[in-house]
Amino acid sequence: MKKSIIGALAVSTLLTPIAASAQTEVQFWHAFTGRLGELVAAQVEEFNASQSDYVVVQSHKGNYSETLNAGIAAFRAGEQPHILMVFEVGTATMMAASGAVRPVHEVMAAGGADFDQDAFIGAVKGYYTSTEGDMLSFPFNASTPVLWVNRDAMTAAGLDPDTDLSTWQKVDAALTALKAGGEECPLVTAWQSWIHLENLSAYHDVPFASQDNGFAGLDTELMLNGDVQIAHLTAMGQWAQDGKFIYTGRRNEGGANFRAGECALFTESSAGYAGIRAEAEFDFDVRPLPYWEGVGNAPQNTIIGGASLWVMEGHEDAEYAGAGAFLNFLSTPEVQAKWHQDTGYLPATAEASEVTKAAGFYDANPGTDVAVIQMTANEPTPNSNGLRLGSFDQIRGIIDEELEAIWVGDKTAQEAMDSAKDRGDALLRRFEAANR
Repeated sequence: MKKSIIGALAVSTLLTPIAASAQTEVQFWHAFTGRLGELVAAQVEEFNASQSDYVVVQSHKGNYSETLNAGIAAFRAGEQPHILMVFEVGTATMMAASGAVRPVHEVMAAGGADFDQDAFIGAVKGYYTSTEGDMLSFPFNASTPVLWVNRDAMTAAGLDPDTDLSTWQKVDAALTALKAGGEECPLVTAWQSWIHLENLSAYHDVPFASQDNGFAGLDTELMLNGDVQIAHLTAMGQWAQDGKFIYTGRRNEGGANFRAGECALFTESSAGYAGIRAEAEFDFDVRPLPYWEGVGNAPQNTIIGGASLWVMEGHEDAEYAGAGAFLNFLSTPEVQAKWHQDTGYLPATAEASEVTKAAGFYDANPGTDVAVIQMTANEPTPNSNGLRLGSFDQIRGIIDEELEAIWVGDKTAQEAMDSAKDRGDALLRRFEAANR
């Protein structure tokens, strides 16, 4: 909200210096804590110090789900922020929220910013654009899953830390050797649905859902119970039974185990880099996400996770100018490059990647370009362009529940995914009916 000016009825010559320089306030709600929260705060401070017209006020509102729910509740109460961070699974929900959001391309155009939508890399841009190619939200923190390796744990178990782990067949052999070598946690994962179903499907170029994973229409159905998905989950279920895969939770609970040196291999977001670099007291490296050799078109490309920034409706023109100025600041190559280097999130633009490369960052930090290569090596297909499904946060909850049944041996992979499809499709039908 725009701050009131002291003595508004006075003539300009009587205004105090403080009143004359009043800044337009922009509220920014996000889901980051820890090291990422510190880096977001630093970006906001840098923007605020770079100009005197606007002041961005950043606020943490809980985890991704809690932040989305807080934004929805605030809009209903007429107290919405100007900018709201929404994780990628909330994209369809935000797109369907007619009258609640103002497309980013409109905000940038109205603010006169030199904003080139085509500068963003295809796999990132495509997730957050309309069918007409207009960017609806700003791709702030885009990540993709990779394999993190505790090299010290590999050595301690008698394995060469440079062992090829490019395929799941090779990972399987490594897990067996790690277990035999005394490793108590050969493999742990974060975000199990995102990595081991959603990205698994994209990486092997098979559908996760019909209608181009929801991009082509609301009348979509889940297809997560296909042969590729069932084969992978069956293997993981056996690893769980054999003590080769240790399940720690639905989100990123396993990150604490890996950073503490308790696990050898970790499938996690590329953005795990910030925390691992800050906390790990062991030698580590990052590898591409493994794929099943000879299955589908693997390796195709993985898809993004993370979140984008949505501009909410219901504010004044001056406030939208401030929101646009802040987003334009975030899109500059130098800011994008630093964010990428500090966090492990993808550089959203090709130019930011080139800035990073020219600075020698990839040479000095081997593996930090893995996520970029993994995302850009192949042009995305309808199966690997991303997911745009209604009620996806709730569907992920269903998937998590069914995956847990596999890990403990209560259900086969086929039984669990057939159930996830039936339960998830019911939510998709409700979303479709509500948004016709």
